[in-house]
Amino acid sequence: MVTGILALQGDFALHQQRLHELGAKSVLVRKAQMLHAVDALIMPGGESTTLLRLLDDNFRKSLQEAIQGGIPVLATCAGLILLSRGVTNPGQDSLALLDIDVERNSYGRQIDSFVDLNLNWTSAGRSELELVSQNGLANAASRTMEGVFIRAPRITRTGDGVTVLVERGLEPVLVKQGKILGATFHPELSENAKAVHQLLLEQI
Repeated sequence: MVTGILALQGDFALHQQRLHELGAKSVLVRKAQMLHAVDALIMPGGESTTLLRLLDDNFRKSLQEAIQGGIPVLATCAGLILLSRGVTNPGQDSLALLDIDVERNSYGRQIDSFVDLNLNWTSAGRSELELVSQNGLANAASRTMEGVFIRAPRITRTGDGVTVLVERGLEPVLVKQGKILGATFHPELSENAKAVHQLLLEQI
């Protein structure tokens, strides 16, 4: 099984490092045809408007078809914005494959980036961890997780088919819809956030 990491822009190398630490094979995806050779996909952070510009029509169509076809996906920060149904602050185009609305740069500029040491797994999130733990991948007893927020979006609406797995206070920061995982933070930057990548691998 091979996980592809969209490598047009963003911190794709750190995602690849996390997958390597988990014993998972990965490949950097820079062309549309490479999507046919992977079993899961990570859409990393970066700058969402730049990502949109770098996706030509063929790549965009192939990406949409792969995700609609059920490939497991982990979208973080800008990747999450790219998948969201509604985007504000300012508004922009998206693939609209994840039934949430997001507000871009909701916590401020780059200088306002921060680390939260106590993100909380919801009961639904802990149930997901239990499944992963049964396969020897994660510690289901963990109730909290570290999250690194860099020019992060805020989820302002979740659709009926979206499950909240992790919260910051009362705000959703990790959600799931079908085989799509979406995080407003950067799990690749935190050692104890490795469970997010494990959740992706569990869906392959």
